[in-house]
Amino acid sequence: MTLRFGTDGVRAEALTVLTTDYVASLARAAAAVLGGDMWLVGRDPRESGPALEAAVVDGLISAGVSPLLLGVVPTPALAWVSAQMALPAVMITASHNPWQDNGVKVFAQGGLKLTDQVESSIEAALHRDVATLESTALASPHEWRDGYVAHLTGIDGSLTGLRIVLDCANGATFEAAPAVFCALGADVVVIHAGPNGRNINDDCGATNTASLAEAVVAHKADVGLAFDGDGDRVIAVDHRGQPVDGDRMIALAALQLRDEGALHHNTVVVTVMSNLGFHKAMAAAEIQVVTTAVGDRYVLEELAAGGFSIGGEQSGHIIYRDIATTGDGLLAGLRLAQFVHASGRPLAELADSVMTTYPQVLVNVKVRVRHPEVAAELADEIAAADAGLGGEGRVLVRASGTEPLVRVMVEANTQAAAQRAADELAATVLRRFG
Repeated sequence: MTLRFGTDGVRAEALTVLTTDYVASLARAAAAVLGGDMWLVGRDPRESGPALEAAVVDGLISAGVSPLLLGVVPTPALAWVSAQMALPAVMITASHNPWQDNGVKVFAQGGLKLTDQVESSIEAALHRDVATLESTALASPHEWRDGYVAHLTGIDGSLTGLRIVLDCANGATFEAAPAVFCALGADVVVIHAGPNGRNINDDCGATNTASLAEAVVAHKADVGLAFDGDGDRVIAVDHRGQPVDGDRMIALAALQLRDEGALHHNTVVVTVMSNLGFHKAMAAAEIQVVTTAVGDRYVLEELAAGGFSIGGEQSGHIIYRDIATTGDGLLAGLRLAQFVHASGRPLAELADSVMTTYPQVLVNVKVRVRHPEVAAELADEIAAADAGLGGEGRVLVRASGTEPLVRVMVEANTQAAAQRAADELAATVLRRFG
């Protein structure tokens, strides 16, 4: 089996590449490495979910573990239950990928993401064989969903008078998200909340906000929130139908927490993909920024190591470490809506004023073999490109974590300058490694 952990679990085409045998072996290996007599199992509503859920159950049973099945549940809700019960957990989801794909995310006891070392140990243990035991299913998975909803609605801040459109991506948030926002008094319009197994993330959700933008404008809503298939990401839309990405949401969250006296160490954590405009905005606000590699698990590790309270990714993974053990789209969307309500200002005004986004160009260059140290190999060329931007830009060259690709990203004060520098670096990569 050639599948390996990526930045957020294992994902591939379901039942062909990501087979039930592989998933069962992965579950056995995870149980052998992480231990525990009982594990939680959740999934999103895509068509292959039940078959892969059964494979996870088989794998856990063969490792001597009793699985507790939560059924269709958002990833952050599963992580919350994992923290409440101090149990490891498996989430069967391909997040924002199309319905044909599926994947496996593993949480350590307490709802914590895995370190690189633990993932390597699980990969090495994939072929272990242990005895088979009986499975135990929860009588009422909805009890856990209701507990998660109560957890979120217990966060102070009314939404009365705010009209919000929720795009549930035909995914795992289709019940929980409306329940949370309605309970807090919002006037809620719900779209893409009818999962049939194949329509998850299909022209909707955090990866495609066009229909959400139309609905927000049509319903004269104050805020639109688009979740991804498993609910750990969110992208917002303002009343004009303009998207508000993770960078702006994190910047607003940092200011909100600072005003509440809850921005620990006056610091926010983001990945190297966050826009240069974000860094300049935080510097102007005298908020420190810690930068990590791409992947919300690296953000989580830094949050825990530094005792920080907020971090995330431009793509909409936003982590409130004092409240959740993982990225939680519902929580992040809720906090944003509460900020809009409390401020009395439109989201558009808040988002426009918090930062200026620098034009960004991303070029993926296919190479013969992976070059994990490509940044070091092209250090001189990268330095020259950076100097050419005159301090008004940023260059990032990195290898894909799973494919023979080199990703060249350039930000500059004009689109033309960013495109020119990115094209020149991409040509260098192709000439050296293509």
